[in-house]
Amino acid sequence: MRRIAIFDTTLRDGEQSPGASMNLSEKLDVARQLARLGVDVIEAGFPISSQGDFDAVRLVAEKITGPTIAGLCRVVPADIDRAGEALRPAAKRRIHTFIATSDIHLKHKLKKSRDEVLEMAVAGVKRARNFTDDVEFSAEDASRTDSDYLCQVVEAVIDAGATTVNIPDTVGYAVPLEFARLIATLRERVPNIDRCVLSVHCHNDLGLAVANSLAAIMAGAGQVECTINGIGERAGNAALEEVVMAINTRADQFQVSTQINTREIYRASRLVTDVTGIAVQPNKAVVGANAFAHEAGIHQHGVLQERTTYEIMSAQDVGIAESRLVLGKHSGRHAFEKRLHELGYTLSKEDLDRAFARFKELADKKKEIFDADLESIVADEVHSVPQEYSLEYMTVMAGLEGYPTATIRVRRGQSELVDAGLGVGTIDAVYKTIDKLLGIPHELVEYSVKSVTGGTDALAEVTVKVGADGRTYTGRGASLDVVEASAKAYMQALNKLVHYRATSARA
Repeated sequence: MRRIAIFDTTLRDGEQSPGASMNLSEKLDVARQLARLGVDVIEAGFPISSQGDFDAVRLVAEKITGPTIAGLCRVVPADIDRAGEALRPAAKRRIHTFIATSDIHLKHKLKKSRDEVLEMAVAGVKRARNFTDDVEFSAEDASRTDSDYLCQVVEAVIDAGATTVNIPDTVGYAVPLEFARLIATLRERVPNIDRCVLSVHCHNDLGLAVANSLAAIMAGAGQVECTINGIGERAGNAALEEVVMAINTRADQFQVSTQINTREIYRASRLVTDVTGIAVQPNKAVVGANAFAHEAGIHQHGVLQERTTYEIMSAQDVGIAESRLVLGKHSGRHAFEKRLHELGYTLSKEDLDRAFARFKELADKKKEIFDADLESIVADEVHSVPQEYSLEYMTVMAGLEGYPTATIRVRRGQSELVDAGLGVGTIDAVYKTIDKLLGIPHELVEYSVKSVTGGTDALAEVTVKVGADGRTYTGRGASLDVVEASAKAYMQALNKLVHYRATSARA
């Protein structure tokens, strides 16, 4: 059976989603989960774009084994050299170089002729081969490129040494039959096409990224580029979980396979949600909250009698298990660590200490602790940055009459900052008081809250996004009290803002 390579670009294209910025630690966590998932290639970043991206690619190249580690670069000598330097520690490395080939890009963006672009593409691939034998070339906006010219470019870059040639639907313009014909045309008309893996990279502007990717597989593509939860530029990319589960579920049609461990899919989805703050819509295929939920009576009866009456795949196949009581206030550290390991979390001693302290605090207040509670605790405690400011004390008052007030004490090093403030509601009062104490210019971009489990004693999970300096910073907080969770999330977002400003200044 033909095997399809899964090229994950969550850390590169996925991070281009507005507000999806990840710090180095978060990128490494995601990369580790992608390795557990079994992806063939991890595109770790665009090294020339910033020092942060270079450091991320370098760190992933140093720490992650198993998948090939890729770095993106234009067909520009400085870009290629920078990518080669960042990827040097990787056991298996790939330079992914690109240039646009459509006439609209040549005329308005590159301001170059077809011959000039062809020459640059060939030169870029040859230069990349100085760093590694594994070179991928992408013809940006391939789906809007003249097919004769595209065939010419593909043939030339293969002769120059490209081992993978990627055909992106960069702006999500193609439709499945058309895109399949394009892949078939390349396979028929490019004489040396058998010397490379033909890849596709589809965007979701018309909601067709997964459909186009699957159509390309049927037409002979050997690699699909995708992201966890389908995050990415504009409307996003092809969702890895949907591509893989379509291949698995309809093996009778596709007759191909991947090496993905599908039981790690949900864990990967949850992790990416935690570190980016981008929630998965409830009706999202495969990993949405409603993906395996049945409300209609007829459906419920059918599933109880025989699961396959209304489910074409099982929740367990993608790593979703029914939430169950796992621990209580008398549970010890060993049991806690063992259960986290079963859920797929491997924490450092410092992170484990913090998470266990939060667990014991929660267990004293909440009778039943579920897997979802543990996942929320880990996300709250582990995916953070050093705290320039720490929340030490908070009292909030509200009633049917009078003004909601908040009194807050924050510590910064050896200094204590205390103030009180009013608001139109309790959370507004808390946020306005924190703003007075910290004095950090920013804008609150987004606030959302959800219940982790059912019941009045459920953990509240709050996500906030703040904007400053043209960037968005995400904070998360979890607590039995929604006001406390809101304060924690706000403080985490502002600490990230301060941390990244300081990091940028040092760079």
